[in-house]
Amino acid sequence: MSFLNVEIKARCADASFIRSYLLNHGAEFKGTDRQTDTYFNVANGRLKLREGNIENALIWYERTNQAGPKNAAVNLVKIEDAGGLKEALQKASGIKVVVEKKREIYFIGNVKFHIDEVPDLGSFAEIEASNLYADLSQEQLKKQCDFYIEALGISENDLVEVSYSDMLLEKSI
Repeated sequence: MSFLNVEIKARCADASFIRSYLLNHGAEFKGTDRQTDTYFNVANGRLKLREGNIENALIWYERTNQAGPKNAAVNLVKIEDAGGLKEALQKASGIKVVVEKKREIYFIGNVKFHIDEVPDLGSFAEIEASNLYADLSQEQLKKQCDFYIEALGISENDLVEVSYSDMLLEKSI
C-alpha cells in the first residue's frame, strides 16, 4: 500500500512529558516494540525490513533530509517470514546498516507518535501524520504535524534532519 506521511523526528529530553500529553489527550497506546530495522542497498529511496514484536513490514520510502516537517512517500508491505525475506534481500542487495530501537507507539486519529530509545544515539520523538488512515491532503497533514510540534513543546533546535540509519552511518565513519 502506498501513502503519504508528513513527519518529524526530534531529540527528546523529556519523554515523560510527551507520554503524559499523549495519554491525557486520548492517545491509544499500541505498546512498546523492540524493533530491528535492516536497511538494504538500493538505487533510490530507502528500503528497510522492520522486525518487531508489534510491527513487521518491508518499507520503502523516499523523503528529503530537512529538520522541519517533511513529506515521505511510503510503500509498506506487511510480512510474515522476516527471516527468509531478510536472507533474500541480503543476497540480492547487501545490508547497508542495522538500527535497533525500543519504540513506544501511540495514535491520535491518523497521527502516529513514537518515543524511541536508540542505542548510541539517544532518545527521540517522532510525529507521523498519515493519509493511510484518513483521506487528507498534504497541507492538512502538515497542519496536524505543526499542531503537535507546538503542543509537545518541540523546539526548532530539537528537530533532526536525517534518519537513524544516517546517524549510525555517520558515527561509523
